[in-house]
Amino acid sequence: MGYFWVVGGEYTDTRFHEALNGDEEWIGPFQDYQAAKEEWARHAWQSVDHCAVRYRIERIDMDQPPACTD
Repeated sequence: MGYFWVVGGEYTDTRFHEALNGDEEWIGPFQDYQAAKEEWARHAWQSVDHCAVRYRIERIDMDQPPACTD
């Protein structure tokens, strides 16, 4: 079963590779995409004027381990 998370926060620059305090904020889990999207929209609109803040939606499937990207 998959869960959805809203992930993001403030980053050191607009490349969005490194979170300002070292860790991204993980909000959730949400049972469905629509619930995650509503939370994402709330955070995105609160930070719309801050160019180094970004949020995204991640789906984590508990039945499958994440693929290695290295």
